[in-house]
Amino acid sequence: MSGPASSLKLAAGLDPGKLAPAFARFGRLHLPGILPLAQARAVSTALATATPWHKSMHVNGKGYDFALETLAAMPAERRAALDAAMVEGGKAGFQYQFDAWRLSDLREAGQRAGGPLAPLESVYDLLNSEAFLQFVRKLTGDPRPAYVDAQATRYRAGDFLATHDDGVEGKNRLYAYVLNFTPAWRTDWGGLLAFHDADGHVAEAYVPTFNALNIFRVPQPHAVTQVASYAAGERLSVTGWIRER
Repeated sequence: MSGPASSLKLAAGLDPGKLAPAFARFGRLHLPGILPLAQARAVSTALATATPWHKSMHVNGKGYDFALETLAAMPAERRAALDAAMVEGGKAGFQYQFDAWRLSDLREAGQRAGGPLAPLESVYDLLNSEAFLQFVRKLTGDPRPAYVDAQATRYRAGDFLATHDDGVEGKNRLYAYVLNFTPAWRTDWGGLLAFHDADGHVAEAYVPTFNALNIFRVPQPHAVTQVASYAAGERLSVTGWIRER
C-alpha cells in the first residue's frame, strides 16, 4: 500500500495525560485534528468515492441490511410500507437507518481489499495498534482496552440513529468512538452526536467536524440526530467500540 494513508498515525502533539481529567469528569471527549491532515483527506476520499455501502436499518425490533440496488428496485408500495413502519416504530422504540460497510468483517477474516479502500483498512490497523490502544488507556485511565472494531458509516438526508446507550450484555464494550471525515458540515444540517441527561435534555452535542475523534464511555444515552432534507453533503465517519477481551 502506498500514499498518504499508508502508515496511518495519530497527529503529533496529542497528550492523553493532559486530556484525562476532562474525560474523567464528563465521560466523553471531542478531539479535533486527530490525524495528520493529508491522511485524513485520503480517508475522506475513500469514504466518499470507493466504499461499497449497504443500507442498514432497524425497524420494529429487527435489523436489516439491504444492498442499495435492492432498495432502489423495491416496489413503491413495499418501500412505502417500510418507511411507514420506520416512522411508526420510531415514535416509541429504537430505530435507525444509515449506510454502512463493516470494515471489521474484512479485516478480522485476514483479508484486504486494497486499492482505493486501502486508506480505510489503514484506519482499522491504526485503531488496533498498540499506539492507539495505549492512547486510549492513558486517556481513560483504564488498562482494559484490547481491541477495536470498525464500520464505515454514511448518513444522508433522512438518516438517523435513535436514542440508545450501547450497553449490550456480553459484548465487552468499554468505549464508543466516532472518527469524522466529512469535509464540511453545518450544525443545522443535523447529524449531531447528541448526549442526553437523565431529565431528557441534550447535555452536549458534537458536530461531525472533519478529522475529529469523539470518544465516550459505555453505557451513555446518545443519538445521532436526523440529517435534514436540505443538508448539502454526506456525514461520513468510521465508528465502533473499544473492547476488552
